[in-house]
Amino acid sequence: MDIRGIARRAKVSTATVSRVVNRIPTVDPQLAKRVWKVVDELGYYPNTQARALVLGRSRIFGLIVSEITNPFFPEIVQTFEDLAVKNNYEILLTSTVHDPKRMESSVRRMIERRVDGVAILTFGMEESLIEHLRDRKVPLVFVDVGPDVPGIANIRINYLNGIRQAVQHLAALRHTRIAFIAGPQRLKSAGARREAFEASMKEIGLSPDLIVVGDHRMEGGMNALLALNKLNDPPTAVLCSNDMTAIGVLREAYEQNIKIPEDLSVVGFDNIHLAEFTIPPLTTVQMSQHDLAKIAFNALLHEVEDGSTSPERHNYELVTGLVLRRSTALAPKKLAATPATNRVAKSRKTPVPQ
Repeated sequence: MDIRGIARRAKVSTATVSRVVNRIPTVDPQLAKRVWKVVDELGYYPNTQARALVLGRSRIFGLIVSEITNPFFPEIVQTFEDLAVKNNYEILLTSTVHDPKRMESSVRRMIERRVDGVAILTFGMEESLIEHLRDRKVPLVFVDVGPDVPGIANIRINYLNGIRQAVQHLAALRHTRIAFIAGPQRLKSAGARREAFEASMKEIGLSPDLIVVGDHRMEGGMNALLALNKLNDPPTAVLCSNDMTAIGVLREAYEQNIKIPEDLSVVGFDNIHLAEFTIPPLTTVQMSQHDLAKIAFNALLHEVEDGSTSPERHNYELVTGLVLRRSTALAPKKLAATPATNRVAKSRKTPVPQ
């Protein structure tokens, strides 16, 4: 059954059927109701690819994330999809797993599908994509790393606000030996979090030099804690570049019989859903995945629906903030007198280099 058959059965023109199924609001409501009744009775599904060729729009948004298995991303995907359904869009989702070739393949697939816009929420490898999509005038949304050119929206994350709150919270609990487990140095977002930590420590007169590089994975957090505990004067508090790292720290602390938060206070970053279910529940800096997805979707919708041709570049901001739970407490008074070797029962992994 095609639109001609629907038109005959609904006793309207094919043009009316076309306008109805394409949800053009100028159609008389009574006619539209009659058409939709026939569409439902016949189980008609429009050819979206053919419609995209006619209208010049696919009503598909691309969404590129780093790792769909990373607990940070599912809420982003769910929120983005919910908004897409609400606005009569589909999403074409792809996960890069930090592979440049897979990233390039993802972009090619989106170009072939004639997506109306792409949200690139990967926290890495974005630069190589810009020219591929920009030359085709596809609206783009980036996080943190979008170039300062028209036609590309950028969501700036205010890392400093939340990390400053975390550092000041630990300082108020009398911690002076505060370590930071950074993310991979190749990621601009990880670098921004590290810079925010260093600036926040200097603001209150504490040394920001106690930094270990991790990999934003649980294993990296475990290895980093082993490295920190081998110091002659180990930290009494650890701030992590993301929650997965912090969960790794909690796991290794359990293995080494280090009590959280009595012996060591731990703070994460992201506030993934799992953070409130760790033991103890994790104090963390919230970077709302829901708000990030909402900003990204609305930025694309603005570019497509409004047909913006303004040379003005659109910037958005997402503010971070501290969420207090039970993984932080007053600094232990005599921890510095305890040899670091007593805190490490065994070393099963190669320490992460500083």
